[in-house]
Amino acid sequence: MSKLCVSLGLAVRQLREAHGWSQEALAEKAQLNRSYVGEVERGKTIPSLITLDKLASALGLKVSDLLLHCERISGLQAVYKLNLAAIAC
Repeated sequence: MSKLCVSLGLAVRQLREAHGWSQEALAEKAQLNRSYVGEVERGKTIPSLITLDKLASALGLKVSDLLLHCERISGLQAVYKLNLAAIAC
């Protein structure tokens, strides 16, 4: 899957964990299936705009803020050549 999907997944995971929520709690707040949230977090799926809006709203953000967080992660990965997925675990 693309680096963008992986970065988005890491952003969702970091924001979810910052709230102290499980995947199940985020899925419930976003009206999504828990396994689908897991796939998004692992970068295994490309969420639609509607799904991005649901996730952002559940996290108390605008879609643009969620994507900005994603871009920051992508930038850190590029600058430092980090594998942030390993760090986030």
